[in-house]
Amino acid sequence: MGEITYPKEFSAGLKEIMKDGRLLKDEPMAKHITFRTGGPADWYAYIENVEMLQQVIGLCKQFDVPYYVIGNGSNVLVSDAGIRGVVLRLSGEFDEITLNESVPEGICRITAGAGAMLSRLAMAAGKKGFTGLEFAGGIPGTIGGAVLMNAGAYGGEIKDTLWAVEVLTKEGTIQRLTTEELKLSYRHSILMETGGIVLKAYFTLKIRPKIQIFATMESYRKARQEKQPLEFPSAGSTFKRPVGYFAGKLIQDAGLMGYKIGGAMVSTKHAGFVINAGDATAEDVCEVIAHVTKTVREQFGVTLEPEVRFLGEF
Repeated sequence: MGEITYPKEFSAGLKEIMKDGRLLKDEPMAKHITFRTGGPADWYAYIENVEMLQQVIGLCKQFDVPYYVIGNGSNVLVSDAGIRGVVLRLSGEFDEITLNESVPEGICRITAGAGAMLSRLAMAAGKKGFTGLEFAGGIPGTIGGAVLMNAGAYGGEIKDTLWAVEVLTKEGTIQRLTTEELKLSYRHSILMETGGIVLKAYFTLKIRPKIQIFATMESYRKARQEKQPLEFPSAGSTFKRPVGYFAGKLIQDAGLMGYKIGGAMVSTKHAGFVINAGDATAEDVCEVIAHVTKTVREQFGVTLEPEVRFLGEF
């Protein structure tokens, strides 16, 4: 991957905008993604508010510098060569969660910043006795990422309780979109095409006894612990669910459990997970994904599609 020579005006401008936030140079992305691998980002910026976000993006556009918004890095694989440009991590006001129980009676309206953890949102709702996000208790992503891909588990999805989002459009304006306008479907939203950045999300939840909410969340936690390789770094489910099939079952039936290249391996606990079994490189992971995809297609005529986002040059 070719290096970018940053104009002095860009570097100075970025430092000026970020004077009230954290700005890291040549930051190892393995520290920021759950796969725990990948090269460095030229710049890694903790964005504290909308104004800072708009200014940094505006500066990047002015100097034609690439930028990427990242959440908890739970659904991302970064190239071994790293990321040229600026990685933006939404923090500060983007971490805020507000619950409003007043209107109407028995309904809870929640506003959550795009940088807040989805699991934290589920816990906050549960403690107040509001239901609808139990499925999200063990998902290690942020609200922004969850909306972007309509995250889901155990029969629940973000679209079930989401009623609107606030986004920063590619043109730099702030816009509110309803759930219908987001066109949410399985692991997809219209934002994947438009490039809009989620700023905050609005949810509507209903009342349920707390004991039932936390019993459900505990049952999901136990199921994850028993069935998923949580003891290893990964990006969760590596592949989307093909129509009419389960990715993990296809991979298992293809005899690929335990298949390994370098430090990357198809989990022996759940075949739908490619894990970092020890010092895996991003190339190792990609080669395992490619082999799994090829083998399943050859054996069953089904083409698996990665659920993971690839950042950098592969």
